[in-house]
Amino acid sequence: MQHIEFFHSDHFENNYHRVPPPAALSPLIDFFWETKFEHLWEQYPRGFSDAQFPNIGYTYIINLGTPFVMQVNEKKFPVKTDCFLPRYNAIECFHKPGNHLLGIKFRTSPVILEKKVDFSEYKEYIFPLSYLMDHRVIDRVKNASDFDERVNILSDYFLSLVNKYRGSLHPVNIVSGILDKIFQQNAFTVSLEALAGEHAIAARTLQRYFEKCTGINGKQALQIMRIRKATAHLANSPKDFHYSQYGYYDHSHFYKHLKQFLRQNTLKNLEPHTRLLELLHKA
Repeated sequence: MQHIEFFHSDHFENNYHRVPPPAALSPLIDFFWETKFEHLWEQYPRGFSDAQFPNIGYTYIINLGTPFVMQVNEKKFPVKTDCFLPRYNAIECFHKPGNHLLGIKFRTSPVILEKKVDFSEYKEYIFPLSYLMDHRVIDRVKNASDFDERVNILSDYFLSLVNKYRGSLHPVNIVSGILDKIFQQNAFTVSLEALAGEHAIAARTLQRYFEKCTGINGKQALQIMRIRKATAHLANSPKDFHYSQYGYYDHSHFYKHLKQFLRQNTLKNLEPHTRLLELLHKA
């Protein structure tokens, strides 16, 4: 069984814990999540997969159970320990009985403040989480009794970094603020030059901020946000969807972007894609 983002919403909503971060971390972290698959193994004794389309930011994964397999675009990786991966690629996680994962979905990572990591150097694949997080914190998370305790440990850890390096947050705050504003206003076609001007910096400087904080350039980040928001709207509420709401200048413009976004050769079941494209023609 393959669960596909946007098309199997009940699975992702009901079989994962998901909570937002404390307010002080919201410019950096989208949410904390943890699998709750125990009741699914009788139904899927041979396992199942969860496929997700490109997103912005990074995901940190702490492995609380047995090894699993993660596919990034067309390449599969057996994963035994903790890892982080770029989210601007299509991913598919193959779950088997005994798997138990905890994750942190970042837009930008506060670890760059301490580690001075240039996330643009980490593309396409999966990397050990030990590059970015203190192993003592990871061990405490693994020894915690439940999801709430794990979230509290991680929140305290990242809050301590933010408080320690508060004076270095300027680039992160600019990028996070832009992402928030663009998403809320559907202003996905605004130029990088205009955004840079609003913050009294050069466009090249803003581009460098995006690449350092998210690993991709500003245009790529805004276009991923744009098609994800439009796709979710079309999938969930096709009757009130119109391509112009997201700045597409005609039907074919949006249709082309949607097909590019949905193109994922690893997906075994293309029926949900067909349904979505049919909805587009009816919208």
